[in-house]
Amino acid sequence: IFSSHLFLFPFKMASPRMIKLTSKDGKTFEVERDVIKQSVTVNTLITDLNMDDDDVSVENQMAIPLPNVDAATMKMVIDWCNKHKDDPPRTEEDENKEKRTDDIPPWDQEFLNVEQSVLLTILMAANDMNIKRLMDNCLKTIANMMKGKTTEEMRTHFDIKNDFTPEEEEQ
Repeated sequence: IFSSHLFLFPFKMASPRMIKLTSKDGKTFEVERDVIKQSVTVNTLITDLNMDDDDVSVENQMAIPLPNVDAATMKMVIDWCNKHKDDPPRTEEDENKEKRTDDIPPWDQEFLNVEQSVLLTILMAANDMNIKRLMDNCLKTIANMMKGKTTEEMRTHFDIKNDFTPEEEEQ
């Protein structure tokens, strides 16, 4: 009935849907749609601008500008999103459970083990792009930096000027 011949059918593998993002310093990044889906801001723009149309090639697609994110930070955020592209979506239960600072995944701990200025830049990009998990892990990392420090040690660590008068300090 069926011969032992191997039939090969030519087929084209579906290439991943690409989205173009432009950083504040003008660098354009082509990112897989599934990678950047964690950004509520980018997802909203993709929907609002009808960019999910498969008929539009990435070459003819307008780039989504992210005017508050520089190229170096954008690359880091894209790397983080790529690592977490298969993570399940956040649930309302995730949002409502008690906040802890000791549950940062090991990969994220290593990723966020950067100079404080870089960490703050990543946090601002995560906030601007509305990437909740990345934002939470940045904030947990900062909270962990403050654990066990006195007020004066925190001021020194975060370069915060004490603008309280001695009377205000007493209160």
